[in-house]
Amino acid sequence: MRAADAATIFRMLLVAAVVYFIVVRYNALITVSLFVIATLLDAVDGYLAAWQASGYWLGFLTYAKASVGGDRLAMSRTSKYKRISAKQSSFGPRMDVAGDRFAEYAMWVTFAVVSVVPLLIVLAVIFIHSIADALMGARGTSSHMRTKFARAVYTSNASRALINILKIVTFGYLILMYIDGYPASFGYFLMYALFAFIALRGAAEIYEGAR
Repeated sequence: MRAADAATIFRMLLVAAVVYFIVVRYNALITVSLFVIATLLDAVDGYLAAWQASGYWLGFLTYAKASVGGDRLAMSRTSKYKRISAKQSSFGPRMDVAGDRFAEYAMWVTFAVVSVVPLLIVLAVIFIHSIADALMGARGTSSHMRTKFARAVYTSNASRALINILKIVTFGYLILMYIDGYPASFGYFLMYALFAFIALRGAAEIYEGAR
């Protein structure tokens, strides 16, 4: 098993633990901390894939330079390393997507079950992702997007950073809201902001896939 796949599986187990802690209203600080770690692990598997495919430390440093600095040469080399990694294990990229979907759906569904998030929002998120995944499935991964709109809204470093930050802040606050009774108004503001950005990114995927 690749190190990247092991990181994805570990991330899914952490999310499962977070779900359990939310349902039983365990310590909010610990629950939020585990959720933040699980979300950040989404970036770790990318580092590990490039690290392993390119001769370890060279790939790690190149991936870091591409992610943080936006260096074009580093980004090109990172894409090459990811293609090598995908050839070594075609299961890997699909496992990464599965981990992302599991983590996100688990949080949305859990908060719907405990009556924090409206069921309609959860169904809308699942619908958007399902249509986008179906259309993009025949096109390969999202890194192959060609339209300017899709690249800017979905694959850019700014977009990826923003969606992860929104997820951490939104779900983290909803955990605090449910377990420790934090004010609900700000939580719903964050929830709708996250949903709006998910819808925008989904529209970019659908636009690209439909082409």
